Amino acid sequence: MHKVGRAAFEGRVRELVADDPLTAELMECMLTARAALWREYLKLHELVVKIVADDELCRRYVRIPGVGPVTALTFRTAVDNPARFRRSRDVGTYFGLTSKRRQSGTSIDVQGRISKAGDPDVRRALYEAASAMLTRYRGKTALKSWGAKLAKRCHRKAVVAVARKLAVIMHAMWRDGTEYAD
Repeated sequence: MHKVGRAAFEGRVRELVADDPLTAELMECMLTARAALWREYLKLHELVVKIVADDELCRRYVRIPGVGPVTALTFRTAVDNPARFRRSRDVGTYFGLTSKRRQSGTSIDVQGRISKAGDPDVRRALYEAASAMLTRYRGKTALKSWGAKLAKRCHRKAVVAVARKLAVIMHAMWRDGTEYAD
């Protein structure tokens, strides 16, 4: 079995169900619905891109490698007011991008997986932006190099660490009015 891309998907489905008229009719309904959903998704994406283009802060965010319009807008709306956080490094903790800790007295201190506190949509958007920076971005940045070193031991933990640093950088950019510089 070979992979089929988005463009050839409908043709391949029609080809596979051509022998069964009932299944072909059912699939035709599903393909029509899929096409309608895709058209509406493209309209929504275009609206998000317009909103980001009109917002100066979001335009600065999308200049960060890996950060797209959805991540920029999601982060901006979730933080809402940068003065809510005394320090930029508190933002990563707020969105649950730090390890859970279980402590018992002075002898037991176990660091677990991420705490998953805060808004899961922002956490997911930052994680995807960090993943895109580490895997798809071809350029060189200090953040990407740092994350790549961590990824040699554990890719997922490296992506979470880069996502946490992205949150810190984005908050600092908002607070200071600076551009992303690497």
